[in-house]
Amino acid sequence: MPIQFKGLPSSPPKAVGKTALVLYILKLKITAIMIYILIIIQVLLASGTHLVAKAVVSDVDPITLTFLRTCVSSAALAILFLIKEKRIKIQREDYAKMLWLAFVVIPLNQFLFLYGIKYTTAANASLLYATTPVLVLVFSHIMLGEKLTKQKIAGVFIAFCGVAVIIFEHGVSFSSDYTYGNIVMFVAVIAWSLYTIQGKPMVVKYGAFHVASLSMIGGMLLFLPIGVYGVSRFDLSTLTVSHWEGILYLGLGTSVISYFLWYYAIGKLETTKVAIFANAQPIVTSGLSYVFLHQLISPHYAVGAVLTLFGVVLTELG
Repeated sequence: MPIQFKGLPSSPPKAVGKTALVLYILKLKITAIMIYILIIIQVLLASGTHLVAKAVVSDVDPITLTFLRTCVSSAALAILFLIKEKRIKIQREDYAKMLWLAFVVIPLNQFLFLYGIKYTTAANASLLYATTPVLVLVFSHIMLGEKLTKQKIAGVFIAFCGVAVIIFEHGVSFSSDYTYGNIVMFVAVIAWSLYTIQGKPMVVKYGAFHVASLSMIGGMLLFLPIGVYGVSRFDLSTLTVSHWEGILYLGLGTSVISYFLWYYAIGKLETTKVAIFANAQPIVTSGLSYVFLHQLISPHYAVGAVLTLFGVVLTELG
């Protein structure tokens, strides 16, 4: 089945000469190359998120970092929202749903991500986030009654076995900081999965950018009291240029640019094709962690990664 792109005709122009046909094919190839280049950039940005967060959170406490990150991303999204959307379209009956999404995406997901990565590795965080499709499937079955095929059930089971291997990589000890960090990170992934599935009806109704922007800005406002308290106890003068670069990376690179690239790709290609690249994130993050953070890949991690990614792919293809 040929790949089709929005904004371009699905078949070559009729009754045209050879030159027009060659230009049409060339345009399709250039479009395909550009889209895949943007997807690769998105994967690199998303993979780098875990490394940057791990590096910055070692010096900046998670509350302060979450607050500064969300302030940057919310300011950028607010400007883009005013330019693109002009006004808030959320109807009164959906206010409570938007409030819940705002709470899930910032105070739960983003804060727990930065809090958890303080105690675990960037590679582990990336791999645990790769289970999002599996958790979305499970929640869809529980909350929406979607049917599970035998292949999807097998994929879920295998993926969760891989997650268990990763979480308890250093042994089944809940007193271990490493295990604690993995568990907190997995809770952050659960929050992201809930945000994904519960936000879908809102996205269909109002649009992805509209919902994502308002939920993130709203989440920043909900986190504001805690964030102000955290910042008041932190000496901002200790932040170096590298720290601010990391905060800008997380606030703009991850929460704005990476998000736009992701949804642009989904709008141009089949979701399953884009998902294949998303599954490469843990591999890329592991490689970057080895190069920049000198974190070695343990046998337990390798086994857990293979099980988790195999289960995710099995679920997506089921």
